[in-house]
Amino acid sequence: MLLRRALASVAGAIARPAEPAEANAYLLAHALLLDGSLRRLTGRCILPAGAQAEDARRLAADGDIVVVSHGVELPEPVFNYANRAARELWELEWDAFVRLPSSRSAEPVARSERQRLLDEVRAHGFIADYTGVRVSATGKRFRISEAVVWDVRDEHGVLHGQACTFERARVEPLDSSCP
Repeated sequence: MLLRRALASVAGAIARPAEPAEANAYLLAHALLLDGSLRRLTGRCILPAGAQAEDARRLAADGDIVVVSHGVELPEPVFNYANRAARELWELEWDAFVRLPSSRSAEPVARSERQRLLDEVRAHGFIADYTGVRVSATGKRFRISEAVVWDVRDEHGVLHGQACTFERARVEPLDSSCP
């Protein structure tokens, strides 16, 4: 319910990226930005070296590894990428997900903890063992663990937002009907 109201408040206000598709090389440029910043900070990767559009397609379609990112919009960053695993977990289609303020992915009571996490990431560039409770569009609660959250910066150090990745197997449903 809260997510749906948040979506309505920002719908149409910001031009959002089109869903990954052959016509946009499955958002290869954005996937490379995410991967490059993650590699520089942690040595980990979400794409193989020398990635091409087919690798970006596999990332977008992946149902086992969750990858999400948000931009630097003020006053509240909005998601700009969510692969299939993320969209299934949060129960949102692409167009709705990329209009969602990222803070709305957490319960209201967990938002101060989420802000503390984001501040820590800004101070250190990343955190490699994040655990937190999130909520889907239909209100189902779930705990993620062992997540990597990092600042998305290009090779010149320009901040483009933040991203998060974790294994879907690290999701603990907190409601009996959680995805």
